[in-house]
Amino acid sequence: MEWNDETIAQLRDLWNEGLSTAEIGRRMSVSKNAVVGKAHRLNLPPRPSPIRRDGVSATSRTAAPRRVIGPTLPPLSATPPVVTAVAAPPPQRAAAPQTARPAVRAVPYTPSRLSTCCWPIGEPGTRSFRFCDSDATAGKPYCSAHAALAYVRVRDRRDEAAA
Repeated sequence: MEWNDETIAQLRDLWNEGLSTAEIGRRMSVSKNAVVGKAHRLNLPPRPSPIRRDGVSATSRTAAPRRVIGPTLPPLSATPPVVTAVAAPPPQRAAAPQTARPAVRAVPYTPSRLSTCCWPIGEPGTRSFRFCDSDATAGKPYCSAHAALAYVRVRDRRDEAAA
């Protein structure tokens, strides 16, 4: 669409009537996005949001002064402070139902481990991180105990609805 003086004047008139951008687009045979884009470039006053229920537009509200809660930070210095890393405790997991598991040995990962279980044990990036060393089940990357944990059958929603 070619925006000329006549169409711009028509857009301004319809905009000042308070019509929605979609309605203006229908009346002018252009898309809503074309109306929004041209209104933005013409710096027309913003429309109230159709989503907001209180009728207050974001530009009509005055910004409340920010309150500082807690201690204020000291001014920045030329040299950054030295920060030391502190190890965080591992996250607590919800207790899973305990099943009888065979004892497994934990070993570091080596690329040649093709027939051993690849189940991770511990937190990655720490010295105690290991992989299970049991023999893997044929066609799976895990031993039978870890495969039972990894491959869980999806329950049918009809079973849940019947309960």
